[in-house]
Amino acid sequence: MKKKITIVGLGYIGLPTAAIFAKSGMEVLGYDVNKKVIEALNKGKILIEEPGLEDLVKEVVEGGNLRGINIIEESDVFILAVPTPLNKDKTADLSYVRSATESIVDKIRPGNIVVLESTSPPGSTLEVASILGKSGYKIGEEIFVAHSPERVLPGRIVKEIVENDRIIGGINKESAELVKEVYSVFVKGEIFTTDSKTAEMCKLMENTFRDVNIALANELAILCENMEINAWDVIQLANRHPRVNIHQPGPGVGGHCIAVDPWFVIENQPEGRLIRQARQINDGMPERVLNRINSLIDDENAKITILGLTYKANVDDTRESPIIKLVELLQERTTYELSLHDPHVDRVNFKHKEILVENIDQAVENSQLIVLAVNHDMFNKLDFDKIGKLMNKKQIFDTRNFLDRNQLEKLDFNLITLGRN
Repeated sequence: MKKKITIVGLGYIGLPTAAIFAKSGMEVLGYDVNKKVIEALNKGKILIEEPGLEDLVKEVVEGGNLRGINIIEESDVFILAVPTPLNKDKTADLSYVRSATESIVDKIRPGNIVVLESTSPPGSTLEVASILGKSGYKIGEEIFVAHSPERVLPGRIVKEIVENDRIIGGINKESAELVKEVYSVFVKGEIFTTDSKTAEMCKLMENTFRDVNIALANELAILCENMEINAWDVIQLANRHPRVNIHQPGPGVGGHCIAVDPWFVIENQPEGRLIRQARQINDGMPERVLNRINSLIDDENAKITILGLTYKANVDDTRESPIIKLVELLQERTTYELSLHDPHVDRVNFKHKEILVENIDQAVENSQLIVLAVNHDMFNKLDFDKIGKLMNKKQIFDTRNFLDRNQLEKLDFNLITLGRN
């Protein structure tokens, strides 16, 4: 049956979700507090970078199944896909979730379904249900509420939102089953139902597992540097064991999932020692990179070029990027001249736009060190012969073990790799 669905929040998850529901034949309304997002949407355009998404949005907008709205309307289903950032004390900021829930209280009617997609600490869906109780309707009997966390990888969202398995956690069994019915119009993976707190914890632990594994890899890299061992060789060989899968070290962990979700797990839980230690190791990597940079530079006014600013390769997302933290540490603690280059980053909206250089030649000219901070595919195609001739000193610090060592050494570069002394 065709349903009217309102998506509240049109970011990296809300907008693809809206487009996929619309593609499935639903009447979808997209609401966001950012008027530019709504204006772009109604023109069939998007303001974020995600392969395949703009074509899909254009198709469903022109087909009449998706439109942006500035005022919340009555619907059959409301999906909340708003941010849940960290407070300074590493607790969850649920103000956007609460505000989004408040915005629909006077629009819900008996039989309506409300889904919290935002990644949140255990108990958040029950709080949403409590706020919805202000409507006067019986929650769980007249209004049905559940948590359905996204489980997608940026750069593959349009594909994975359909194909991946999905968890539905209801405040009661009926809520879970009704929400399962809603998502079954497009989900090709299996859909599993459970209670809301279990679903919330599942999503958090999926990312916490990865964070702890990355912390192990980062600690290995630090130890290998101290003992003059190549950490990348260790990882490659250790992972030949059929039950071992050590992740890759790097300059830190970013994004709005892995760098954030573990804190939601241990919020008000002092016994979460391993998770807390992993977060501290990963959060400490930008400073570790800073110290390594200082060891390679003998001129306090040297120019340093940083390639890559996003939290991962081949996306435009800079949320919680450890490279932004590295840049700010360099600005606070050194007098180096900084030059940043990342073709994926929109200069207009970038915090440090004054040192963001769009031309690679200008970015590396007179530089004494290039820091390869993000392994964008495009950086492996750079003309390093030309780049070397523009630099004052042919040095590259590769924090991702990404660049071709043989090629660069033939060009007389000194290539330093994180995890390798």
